[in-house]
Amino acid sequence: MAQIAVQDFNCTLYRVKNHICLITLNRPERRNALNRRAYDELESAFRQANADPDVRCVIVTGADPSFCSGDDVREIMVDGAAERAAAPPRVKFEPTPAAMAVIECDKPVIAAVNGPAVGWGMELALYADIRIASEKAIFAELFIKRGLVCDVGGFWKLPSIVGPAKAAELLFTGEPVKAKDAVKIGLVSQITAHQDIVRAAEHLAGRIAANPPLALIAMKQGLRRATPGDPREIGAWAIETIYRLFQTEDHKEGVASFLERREAVFVGR
Repeated sequence: MAQIAVQDFNCTLYRVKNHICLITLNRPERRNALNRRAYDELESAFRQANADPDVRCVIVTGADPSFCSGDDVREIMVDGAAERAAAPPRVKFEPTPAAMAVIECDKPVIAAVNGPAVGWGMELALYADIRIASEKAIFAELFIKRGLVCDVGGFWKLPSIVGPAKAAELLFTGEPVKAKDAVKIGLVSQITAHQDIVRAAEHLAGRIAANPPLALIAMKQGLRRATPGDPREIGAWAIETIYRLFQTEDHKEGVASFLERREAVFVGR
């Protein structure tokens, strides 16, 4: 019988079975929105999977009904505003640690997108090597709607996945893409029935994990080398730019309009 290693962090569930690590974002009451603790746990989970010689493939998914709705708007953008205003200017900007933990994972990563993957949730899906989607999946790079730029995924991975022009369209408009359209543009490789999404991901992960582990790691490293640009440099620039845009009136209006459920009015300041 296969050994099963299970670990519950708080906002994240972690399970290893048959050389497959399943990482599940577990804040369903917040549609798996990421607060500071969730970001930290996601980073820790991927670092742990990468260091575990028993893990040959990683699946990341979300507890229903969402994959990940991005940043927790109240905690990261509203509650964090006063903290950012009081803090001294940063001397050095670093890429998002959770993003780099996924990007630098030497094991193949599958995103099992079971529902909306928006904002940083779409970024997380982009960091994966393979994306499969349930029929209920929706993708959106919503950063522009909040007066911000995306993280490293939208700049480093999205153009190579869907092409530069389509990437620009998705980033400039922030408009959602349904699962049936995501497969047409190559954003996902397959669509499954909603109830079958994790099973389909595990089936694919099993086919991957049956291969020689050292060759899998080398193949993953080769794919990373073949992607143009330095993700750490791009990620640091993105965080510096996001930090600057956090101070703008348009960002504050983007957050306020979201919370008040109304159309935003942007003024270019």
